[in-house]
Amino acid sequence: MTARHSSSMPGVPACPEATIGTDRVLCLTFDDGPHPVHTPRLLDVLAAHDVPAVFFLQGDQAASHPDLVRRIVAAGHALGNHSMHHDDMSDWTPGRIASDLLETNAVIRRAVPQAPLPYFRAPYGAWGQSPTVATALGMRPMGWQLAVTDWVPPGTDELARRLTEGVTPGAVVLLHDGGGDRSQTVDAVDLVIPPLLADGWRFALPAPTGASTGR
Repeated sequence: MTARHSSSMPGVPACPEATIGTDRVLCLTFDDGPHPVHTPRLLDVLAAHDVPAVFFLQGDQAASHPDLVRRIVAAGHALGNHSMHHDDMSDWTPGRIASDLLETNAVIRRAVPQAPLPYFRAPYGAWGQSPTVATALGMRPMGWQLAVTDWVPPGTDELARRLTEGVTPGAVVLLHDGGGDRSQTVDAVDLVIPPLLADGWRFALPAPTGASTGR
C-alpha cells in the first residue's frame, strides 16, 4: 500500500505527543513496515551510525515478515502499533479500534513475544477516537513534529534538505520504511545523521512516561 497522510494540514501532528523534550534531541520514526528490501537497508544504516528509532509496524506486514520484526528488536529499536491493514480509523467506534489494535499487537507478539509495544500511531494521522483507545490499552499515541513528505519521493537530496532544515529541539520525525519505494528515505537518513551529530544533535527514543531514552 502506498502511504498517504492527512492532507488538510500536512506535517502537523493530530496528536499532542509530537516531541520528546526541548533539548537538541530527535526521535526518528518509520511507518508502514517492515519491508523486505528497505527495512534491512535502513537497519544497516541505523546500526552504522548507532542511532535508535521507533518502527510503527503494520500488522499484515509484520505477519509477512516476522524475521524482520525480530531483527528490529534485536537491534535495540522500539516498536509501535500502526494498525492491522493501514485503514483510516477516523470514524471507527472505540470497539472496532480496540479489536484492530489488539489483533495487530497479537501478530507482532507472535514474532517477538517478550518485546514491549509502548506506542501507537494512527494511519494517515487520522486519529478519531484512537488515542483514547490506545491509551486504555497501555500504548502512548505518538504524532510527529516534522514530516518531510517522503511518501511522495522528491529525491534523496531534497529529503535530506527537508530533514536538515526542518529539525527542531525534541522533534519526532515522521518517515517511512514501507508502503512503497523507500530507497530515497533510507539514503537521506544515511546522509543527514553524520552532520546532525556533528552539529550537536542526538537521537533518542520516547519513553511511555514522557522521558526520553537514547544513545
